[in-house]
Amino acid sequence: MATSKIFTQPLDRVAIALMLLLSLLIGFMIFQGDVVAVRVREFTWQNQQIGAEDIAFTLNFSRPMDIKSVEENLSIEPPLAGKISWAGRRMVYTLLTPAPYGTNYEVRLQDARDRFSQPEEKNRVIQPFTGNFRSRDRVIMYIGADPENKGQLVLYNLTEEKKNILTPKDLIVMDFKPFPNGEKILFSARTSNNQDLLSAQLYTVTTGISAQPETPAEPAGRVDLVLDNKQYQNLKFDLSPDGKTIVVQRGNKNNPGDFGLWFMPTASNNRERPTPQRLKSQPGGDFMITPDSKAVAVAQGQGAAILPLQTDASKPLDFLPQFGLVQSFSKDGSQAAMVKFNTDYTRDLFLVTNQGIQKPLLKTTGSIINCQFDPASPTLYCLLTQLISDEEYIEQPYLVAIDLKTGEQKPLLLLPIEQRNVQMSLAPDGLGLLFDQVMPQVDPVPLTANVLKTEDGEAIATSSLWLMPLLPMNDTSSSTINPEKLPLVGFHPRWLP
Repeated sequence: MATSKIFTQPLDRVAIALMLLLSLLIGFMIFQGDVVAVRVREFTWQNQQIGAEDIAFTLNFSRPMDIKSVEENLSIEPPLAGKISWAGRRMVYTLLTPAPYGTNYEVRLQDARDRFSQPEEKNRVIQPFTGNFRSRDRVIMYIGADPENKGQLVLYNLTEEKKNILTPKDLIVMDFKPFPNGEKILFSARTSNNQDLLSAQLYTVTTGISAQPETPAEPAGRVDLVLDNKQYQNLKFDLSPDGKTIVVQRGNKNNPGDFGLWFMPTASNNRERPTPQRLKSQPGGDFMITPDSKAVAVAQGQGAAILPLQTDASKPLDFLPQFGLVQSFSKDGSQAAMVKFNTDYTRDLFLVTNQGIQKPLLKTTGSIINCQFDPASPTLYCLLTQLISDEEYIEQPYLVAIDLKTGEQKPLLLLPIEQRNVQMSLAPDGLGLLFDQVMPQVDPVPLTANVLKTEDGEAIATSSLWLMPLLPMNDTSSSTINPEKLPLVGFHPRWLP
């Protein structure tokens, strides 16, 4: 009697009914088989804007997939060469070269099959998938050299053909470095009423560009002071590749012999200006932050030292006594272009790797102004000069591409002799080379005039900007690519990352 009463309680009857219903549902699902639809659950670049640092996207599937059918039916328009790897239901597509900028892309997948569709004699095909993403616009920055925008920082969007003036007229920009996301620019500037090239202060300015379409951009042209010149002169600076650290070469105004490197974070949580800290080490010359953003390479004594970015940097992480200057690092930090100064006044360019390899690339009687690694191929682009007159020491600048595997040199362009102050910048997708042609001021300039000057202190009359499309070194095309003169008046051009 007690047992029968237990099962007559209302709660027990509900529980029994639910168990019966659940059993029926389980039986129905077993009878029907696995009905989970085959589809793409996630595409990591969906509606995203990518840059040169974005090298891989992921497709996550709802079921284990037949790998061959996926790889045969996946398409990207316009095409992007890459390699595919798998981890369970996740497929990773890694680009072989950065995606060309200023382009909309579409990823399609259809007719791919479930891994278990054939053994079960079922034609389980994926739901057709279409994904979209785009690469960043092709954007350049330069310092205006025309009367209207003299000394101002100018942003020009090559994709949309739009120009934007970022800095006010009362600041004369001297140098600048873009942040990696392109949303801000770090720059040094003096006031328009001060001709002293050593009076620069450091600022940031917003570009009006957002790293992602769904995030509203800050208004362009908001200038913030980062580092003043009250006690120290700010000579040169560099911004780390991750955009989090600034290194500045500073000199004490009250003690000319007191100069060295200082480092500071780019921002603080309390929105106050960060305080710079001195890098305690031997005095040095030209410097460059390493690709990992944790150290700085500096010309020191008779060699090049790699110093940790910490207060006590008296013990270098590495020291290369045979090289006097680091010209450039590859993006991953595995290679560096380094300059050796010879006793006969020639200069050698070496490729130095983290495996200890030191490979000579070229020798010049002139100068090695700048070198940059191509992100898309084993190529080094260099701006050099050759000495054409020993008596008057006249140098002629030229551009050259160097194949890092074979050592082959491919001359690109010979520049006019009188245009010694040339600067170049390689596009983040490796498809274009930007350079300027500065025309020096010939007529005497009044001391009171507010004139633009090069890093050498030479007065600038005007300057033009040029864009040279680049082809891979192994391209067998016989046609010569000529640079295009841009409808812009300025100097010191840089690509936005």
